[in-house]
Amino acid sequence: MKKLLVLFFAFGLFSTANAQFGVRAGYSSANFSDFGSDAIGGFHAGTYYRKDLGLISLESGLQFSQKGYMVDQGAAGEITERLNYIDLPVLLRVNFLPSVNVFAGPQGSALLSRKYENGGDTSTSTEAIKAYDISGVVGVGVKLPLNLNAQVSYDFGLQSLNYFDQDVKNNVLKFSLGIDL
Repeated sequence: MKKLLVLFFAFGLFSTANAQFGVRAGYSSANFSDFGSDAIGGFHAGTYYRKDLGLISLESGLQFSQKGYMVDQGAAGEITERLNYIDLPVLLRVNFLPSVNVFAGPQGSALLSRKYENGGDTSTSTEAIKAYDISGVVGVGVKLPLNLNAQVSYDFGLQSLNYFDQDVKNNVLKFSLGIDL
């Protein structure tokens, strides 16, 4: 995957015709797979670089993303786990119409921080979870007037996070609004 990323960025640096930088941010609804938990709301924000090649576009980016889960224990209170990541997606977009596209690709993520809260107890140790994540991304995007764009995407974990020795994966639904600069 490292070679693919280096090749993609090198290609982008040497050919900037039909290329676009932009920023994107939005709401995230994250949860762990097979864990018996509820989704937790968060946000994501970052930059992207897109190279249009006609029917297809290549896009990479760098973004801050909140993930995790929540468990409502009724009278016993609520457990929340907030995981903050830096995500690096590499996406292939297929432009069906001038304003509509679908996309998919891999995403590498590095864990920045963790905050676990259970009643009055709080833990910020990252030792309970793997320091990186590999996931797939699929979604649909729409170009809007004024260089704006909107998209809905789903990130699905491809490997276990080994969370307290449990086999769980990050799953995140994202609603985003971006602007080409």
